[in-house]
Amino acid sequence: MSEAYGFAVAADVADIVRAAVLWWDGATVEEHAAALDALLADAEARVRHLPPEESAAVRTMYKRIGLDPTKTRPSNEALLRRIRKGGSIPRINGMVDVINWCSVEFQLPYGLYDRRRMHGAVTLRLGRDNESYPGIRKDDVHVAGRITVVDDDGPFGNPTSDSARTMVTTDTHDALVVVYAPAAVDAARLRQVLDVTAERLAHVCGGAEAARWIA
Repeated sequence: MSEAYGFAVAADVADIVRAAVLWWDGATVEEHAAALDALLADAEARVRHLPPEESAAVRTMYKRIGLDPTKTRPSNEALLRRIRKGGSIPRINGMVDVINWCSVEFQLPYGLYDRRRMHGAVTLRLGRDNESYPGIRKDDVHVAGRITVVDDDGPFGNPTSDSARTMVTTDTHDALVVVYAPAAVDAARLRQVLDVTAERLAHVCGGAEAARWIA
């Protein structure tokens, strides 16, 4: 098991997922961040004009744990397909919107979590039998056999859908960002991904990076 800053990647997923993790402190999360209006409109226009391909590496990551990525879609692909069909990046709040923008652009699934609602160390591993959590605006998300992050209170996120327990709201100040990258993505690429993510978070939400780690 590899680990740093209270975040560990278990052996059962170490050759499948390369986690890129960002700890963010002191954010101010607005319900509607006006600074994003033009930026997201421009990003959506670029996607419609020159749509990126769905990430084959992310699809392979799902297939390696026995999931059909066309039925259980990674969050990045679900967002991309929404925009291709004429939709837009959902506006939830400033921090969530930044993360969705990055996920679409880099075609990597992200998780975003309120650290105040987490307890103990975090482990990225395969879900166990009967593990689940209440999803955000949806029924229970079952994670048995799926890539998931867990703390002392149990699982709270995965590359498709995160939990209501740890979701980021306008009350969030300290957050954990997890990029669920396929193991084939090299560290240099993920450093660039985290650099851009941090720059956008600072611009839209304020606060500062407290730490980062790439497995």
